[in-house]
Amino acid sequence: MTNKELIEKAKEMTKRSYVPYSHFHVGAALLCSDGSVYTGCNIENSAFGVTICAERVAIFKAVSEGKTDFEKIAIMGGRDGVIEDFCPPCGSCRQVMTEFGDLKKFKILLANAEDEIKEYSLEEILPMSFGKERL
Repeated sequence: MTNKELIEKAKEMTKRSYVPYSHFHVGAALLCSDGSVYTGCNIENSAFGVTICAERVAIFKAVSEGKTDFEKIAIMGGRDGVIEDFCPPCGSCRQVMTEFGDLKKFKILLANAEDEIKEYSLEEILPMSFGKERL
């Protein structure tokens, strides 16, 4: 699957976001090493602490289906569903990514309204991470 195809799946997922409080729609598409793709959208809750991000929805869906070997994730998002700028993952999502993604090999793709794509390794977006190798 190309980066552009993965990003398009993430963009489609922004339309499924449940965001009555922030109005900030986020979609994610996770590519597993076997070629399967799992998608997610952010889902808010009036008890804000139990809100979940699109990235974690996609990752948890994959894990719940027995997949734990991931290559990359595409993320898009914007206020009121309008994607203008890049939408990087939050700290919680970055931490979850370290559980399943290789710091150097796992890629994070961000895209904006201009169809520009930025690609980062997990190590680049979460330097000095705390992962299972430190336990």
